[in-house]
Amino acid sequence: MPTFKITLAYDGTDFVGWQRQATGRSVQGLVEDALTHLAGTEIAVAGAGRTDAGVHALGQVASFSLDRVIDAAVVARALNARMPPTVRVTAAECVADGFHARFGSRSKAYRYRIWNARLASPFELRYAWHIFAPLDREAMDRAARLLEGAHDFAAFQTTGGSVRTTKRVVTESRISAPSDDLIIYDIAGNGFLRYMVRAIVGTLVEVGRGQRAPESLAAVLESRDRGKAGPTAPPEGLFLVGVEYGA
Repeated sequence: MPTFKITLAYDGTDFVGWQRQATGRSVQGLVEDALTHLAGTEIAVAGAGRTDAGVHALGQVASFSLDRVIDAAVVARALNARMPPTVRVTAAECVADGFHARFGSRSKAYRYRIWNARLASPFELRYAWHIFAPLDREAMDRAARLLEGAHDFAAFQTTGGSVRTTKRVVTESRISAPSDDLIIYDIAGNGFLRYMVRAIVGTLVEVGRGQRAPESLAAVLESRDRGKAGPTAPPEGLFLVGVEYGA
């Protein structure tokens, strides 16, 4: 049974998230349904990250096995033919047995986009958080860099989250501003808690608004208290950029 690794890009606006649920359209459900049509039997697909409702992906990775030999390019074409244009398989390859998109990942990268201008661009409404008031981008970047390294991120986990440990290693946490209107937050690490990136962004925005000092993020981390961090940013600005594998 050959194992396949596929990379997907999708606009998450109209989906309940990656994971198949009892109601609503999910990206995982679309992929599994398309594979079932191809294989003639139900196929289970594992995703590298469970993006939430409204969250997008540029480089989501998924894996599955089929009971017959088939070229990876044929699999990609067959999936794209049966899925809506808001979901595309951008790459496909046959990989070693035992590869698992979720358990084999070593690092994930996310990007959050903020449209910081008086008017919201109609072309950014689905892909950025519109904030009217000017934000101090340098202060936000100083705060963001304090999150790099190994920390306990319990303060940025959604209330009621259940994981074995809330300790994570963040290898990149930076703010950039490619234009006068656009602010980008890039974060990469060995794993993320549910809503972690969006909680961090909500806290960074409070820094940008002057509601808290950049240095306050160190105290937030130390507190391990979700109530000490800022609000959860809306989903539309968040993208899963890519997933890395290997040692």
